[in-house]
Parts: sequence; structure tokens; C-alpha cells
Amino acid sequence: MSLTPKPDSKKRFGPATRLVHAGRDPSEQHGFVNTPIYRGSTVLFPTYDDLQHRRGRYTYGTHGTPTSDALCDAWSEIAGAAGTVATPSGLAALSMGLMAAVSAGDHLLVTDSAYRPTRIFCDEVLKRFGVETTYYDPLVGAGIGDLMRGNTKAVLVEAPGSLTFEMQDIPAIAEAVHARGACVIMDNTWATPLLFPPHERGVDIAVEAGTKYLSGGSDLLLGLTSANAQYWPALNRTYHQFSVCAGPEDMFLALRGMRTMGLRLREHERQALDIARWLQARPEVLRVLHPALPEDPGHALWKRDFSGASGLFGVVLKPVPEAAVAAMLDGLELFGMGFSWGGFESLCIPFDCTSFRTATRWQPGGPTLRFHIGLEDLADLKSDLDAGFARLRATAGGI
Repeated sequence: MSLTPKPDSKKRFGPATRLVHAGRDPSEQHGFVNTPIYRGSTVLFPTYDDLQHRRGRYTYGTHGTPTSDALCDAWSEIAGAAGTVATPSGLAALSMGLMAAVSAGDHLLVTDSAYRPTRIFCDEVLKRFGVETTYYDPLVGAGIGDLMRGNTKAVLVEAPGSLTFEMQDIPAIAEAVHARGACVIMDNTWATPLLFPPHERGVDIAVEAGTKYLSGGSDLLLGLTSANAQYWPALNRTYHQFSVCAGPEDMFLALRGMRTMGLRLREHERQALDIARWLQARPEVLRVLHPALPEDPGHALWKRDFSGASGLFGVVLKPVPEAAVAAMLDGLELFGMGFSWGGFESLCIPFDCTSFRTATRWQPGGPTLRFHIGLEDLADLKSDLDAGFARLRATAGGI
């Protein structure tokens, strides 16, 4: 007898319950709660006939293992997808989604607020294979239809935007894109399916970097690409053609992290909103880029389509010399300076989009910082930032 709810019964459970039970069947693991790490390439067949007809649940390491099945099945259930593939990084996951949707001679529309490595993949790799990419204003909404051509096969969205946190009207974009027979691909890393159910909102192929909140520990690299029934065959075929497999240990850690991701996301949201409001009141801050704040231009869209926020947001400082920003960041004790985010620790990095935006102009009005708020005590984080702002003022000669 199965020790977990049957798949057809899980639909009536809430997201927290699904996070705990999805992708687990202890009856197949001798009663152990978690699916273990299966490491291997070769799968043995009992007979010649079985080998010739590839008869068996598993046939080769790149075609799946109990570990990868557990993760991908769980993620499909949580995301509301027909299927999911796991890759060694978020960018690899996004590359899989793009390669499944476009071919030589096709046209691709990408939001100007996309993750910069995504732009590099489009401008360098896809271009070499005959795919033309055009960048568009993330605020275009249903007007995306006016930018589509006869050979536009996919539109890539990201909400909120990477670094700059603009909100996009995903349902309106999806309706316009689908009316013209094209595919909607979304980078949903900021929210995860827990806060924004991509396939419910009209997204055909959704990408999340499991490196972030699914891990929660800043200690693994992983990407997840899920698709609806229409695009799952193309995604699955493309994935197997590339055999870009995630490592078994990373998939195991992702499964373990999944069980507590909902709790961690709520705490990241609470902590980040507290710090964001505190920063709004600082004399050194021009504005905070966080769609969950009522003052944010994208707040209405966020409130309509999202059920929560993560711990990542941006800040525009009042004009100060670069040396003042460096003085602030160099002395921080609790905020690390490093790429990625989604772990238990707080991070802060400077950013500047002016050199690579093409459809819009990035003119924030001052230096910009990206914060990820971790799980430390809020009083300690504020004290650390307060000392940092004191160094900024001293170096700048006041505000």
C-alpha cells in the first residue's frame, strides 16, 4: 500500500501539502521517506528482446533515474505542467526552453528586462543558428501583438524584470501571443510556481533556476523547465537530444529543499518587505524597486497575479560618487557581495543596465543596488546597513 496520497487525490490538497508529498512514494523505497540518490549510466536488461525493444522503466542514465523522476514529477505537479526536465543550471534550463520553441529562420521577442545571460544566449548562440531576436519594452502588455511578425514563434517574458523589477501583464501578453499561434516562455525564478502559477496564467514553457529558492542553501546549481501539454513533446525531445542532465546529488538536494521552500519563501517575503520599507524612509534612497510595495508602478499587476513576493528587490540611491557606494558595500558584515540569490544569507550587489538595454533606456537617477534579504535578525541587518550608509555619507561628503 502506498504511504503517500495517490496522484489523483493530490489535486484537492493545498500547496504546502503538495510540497511535502509530491514526487515521493516510500513504498518504492522500502519505506524510506526520501527517494535516494541514484547514480549511474548503465542500465542492465534481463533479456536480448528487452534490450532490443528498450523495454524497461529505465534504459540509460541520461534518460532518467528514480531521483530525476521524483524531482521532475514533483515539480510538474507544483507548477501545473504536463512535464518537467532538470538541467545543471538556470541558464541551461532557459536554453532548453528556447531551443524547443524556435528554429532557423524564426523570430523571437524577448523582454528588455530579461536576465542578461539570456540576452547573450539569444544574441550569440541563437543568432548563429539563424534565429533573430528583437527586444521589447516590458510594459507593452497586449501591444506585444503589434511587434509580432509572420515568423515570430516565441515571446520570452520575465516578471518582475531581472535587476530592474518591472512588472509584465503576463495574461494579456499570453492572449495576444496565442492569438497569433506563438509560444510564451517565462523566466519565473523570482516567484517560483508557489507565488505565480505560470501555466495557469497562459505560459507555455516556464523556467526556474532551482539554484535559488528550491535549494535555499547556496550550494547547488540546477534548472527546471516545465511545459504544458502542447509544448511538452518538443521540450522533452529537445532535452533528450542534448542530454543536458542535472547531477544526482543536486537533484536530491533540490528535492530536500522543496519540502521547506514554502516556509522559507514566506519568511524571505516578510523580511524583505520590512527592509524595503525601512530603506524607503532612508534619506540616501531615491526609490525602492519592489512590486509588492503599493508605491511601485507594477503593484496592481503584482497584486492581481501573484500570491506573494520573494526576498529579491532593487534600490536606487540618490546621486553619490562610485567611491561612496564602494565604501558602503566594502564594510558590510552581514551582506555578502556575490551573484545568485535565494539562499539563507543576505546579499547586495551594484548593477547598471545602461550598456545592454536596447528597447528602453535605463535612467534610474542614481547608483543602483540589488538586495536579497536572507534569514538573519532584522535588527542586525538594519544595523549593518545603517553603518554602511554612514560610510557612504562620509565618503560622499553628505547627502
